Amino acid sequence: MLTFITSAIRFGMSLLCGSTGETITEKSGHLNLGIPGVMCVGAASGCLATSKYMAAVGGLTGKSFPVIFFCILLSILACLIGGALMGLIYSFLTVSLGANQNVTGLALTTFGVGVSSMMVAKTRDFVLASRYFTASLPFARSLGWFGELFLSYGVLIYISIAIAIAASIILTRTRLGLQLRAVGESPATADAAGINVKAYRYGATCVGCSIAALGGFIYIMDNLEGNWEYTIDSIGWLAVALVIFTVWKPVIGIFGSIIFGALYICSPFISLSSFSNLTLNQMLAVKDLIKILPYVVTILVLVITSIRNKRENQAPAGLGVNYYREDR
Repeated sequence: MLTFITSAIRFGMSLLCGSTGETITEKSGHLNLGIPGVMCVGAASGCLATSKYMAAVGGLTGKSFPVIFFCILLSILACLIGGALMGLIYSFLTVSLGANQNVTGLALTTFGVGVSSMMVAKTRDFVLASRYFTASLPFARSLGWFGELFLSYGVLIYISIAIAIAASIILTRTRLGLQLRAVGESPATADAAGINVKAYRYGATCVGCSIAALGGFIYIMDNLEGNWEYTIDSIGWLAVALVIFTVWKPVIGIFGSIIFGALYICSPFISLSSFSNLTLNQMLAVKDLIKILPYVVTILVLVITSIRNKRENQAPAGLGVNYYREDR
């Protein structure tokens, strides 16, 4: 059971970064369906930086702490920059050129998947570097179940939780967050109050994409231990669904991501003997169907929040609508 919970937490933190980044973006009124592509590019950017750095220093085995620390820092920065550039492309198309947000987001996903494939093709093996990203505190195992449950994760896991908490505080307790939410609710009113709508949408989208990109890097380095797989885009769609599940609140996303992670990874932990009355193909089909549970739960949450109709649990009023100042 403990292994299942820790695995759910590790997987869930990838979703947490994606949903936190998309929440920040949507709070500005941008519906960015390009998050799957952003996460792909973020993962590829971080892996490419890791690979190039390892080639430059001759690997990380036996290297001093500053060398390893700089590798981790450089990889994270490369991941964030890659995500920010994707956000900049999206913002330029939707804010400056007025392109449709839904179409632009879907195009960004396709673009991100293709670009990440090209980037990864130019990398060397970065599997050996993953153990430095997943290294836990040396005394964690000696603390029994407490250490295993709370202290046995890599640095990227704790960074994702810290980002979600910081995002929640900024959105709800600061003037910056208040103005950002105002832009998302009614850009015309915010503009009339002297708030630069374009600047806020550009900034929120680029920052949100940077955070989401980190989720893709966590998925590769922490969950897959440096083994590249072209399944990051599916994780991106799950992160978008998590935004709705958390009713646009990053702190709830911490717990929601663990729930989503548990629902998504539970099939390997289910014994096939539980379906002894089914054929092997039917058993495997049932286990695959279990993976859609997060989406089913999201639909149920969407229905419940719509019925209750509480304003604080609804999407920003200006979500997905381009703002043209001359129409004010």
